[in-house]
Amino acid sequence: MASKAFLILSFTLIVFISLLPFAALANFNDKKSLPFDFLKHLQGCHKGDKLKGIHKLKTYLEHFGYLHYKNQSHANDDDFDELLEFALKTYQLNYHLKVTGSLDSQTVSKMIMPRCGVPDIVNDTTRMDSGKKNHHHSSTILHTVSHYTFFRGNPKWPASKYSLTYGFLPQTPTRAMNPVAKAFQTWAANTHFRFSRVQDYTTADIKIGFHRGNHGDRNSFDGRGGILAHAFAPQNGRFHFDADERWAVGAIQGAYDVETVALHEIGHLLGLEHSSVEGAIMYPTISAGTTKGLHRDDIQGIRALYNV
Repeated sequence: MASKAFLILSFTLIVFISLLPFAALANFNDKKSLPFDFLKHLQGCHKGDKLKGIHKLKTYLEHFGYLHYKNQSHANDDDFDELLEFALKTYQLNYHLKVTGSLDSQTVSKMIMPRCGVPDIVNDTTRMDSGKKNHHHSSTILHTVSHYTFFRGNPKWPASKYSLTYGFLPQTPTRAMNPVAKAFQTWAANTHFRFSRVQDYTTADIKIGFHRGNHGDRNSFDGRGGILAHAFAPQNGRFHFDADERWAVGAIQGAYDVETVALHEIGHLLGLEHSSVEGAIMYPTISAGTTKGLHRDDIQGIRALYNV
């Protein structure tokens, strides 16, 4: 009886551990401040203010493509100047917020959300719906407005590379592999692409790995709760998750669904940039404990890019 009870207890413990987010065992009580929390202390600031920490707001907006200073001394000071006001207005337009040019509460709430590390503006346009197109269908009087965007120059995979291979870098959690494979299958079902996994990641068109740490460049990660992942435009093929995040399979409270984030980053790998449609997988932010699938806007975007 004791042996049977031990087996039941062991099985229960294994099941419980398997349901925990990937990083939960190592960091269950981690109460460090989140990377974007500094924005809360700046709430209410506006043009003309000089407040300690405004330079961090400038860095944030510069990272995501909204702000560019020719004079770097202004990029590092704490003056809320006209360029910063313009950058905030552009951000507010992109996220359908009230355009105030100040760091109001709604803007702070949106900016502190965990998100993709790819900039929102990478092709010198000011709107995430800058590539919008009206799609008219002869069978109906209705039309839809799309808000997908592409990278600068519309990079894409050539016709000879529509069958793409992917591989996982060493140290990739085994539990992450199946959700990523499912994300590839979803894109394959809605596009002309086909994806297959190879064991030798060095030969793969797409290389997937979990990375951590901040090395001081645009492609670094910032710890838990900030940038979740990033990927690069065709035909780079690099796709990185932030290993410090709490990852999960499915909608688990306090963790991020691997498959949902993979769907977003694969969109970048295929050539899609961010969308201003909140329901689209290419929307830049995501909440913990949620899952998403492809949206009509995502499918229209990839088909428009590849003329299929």
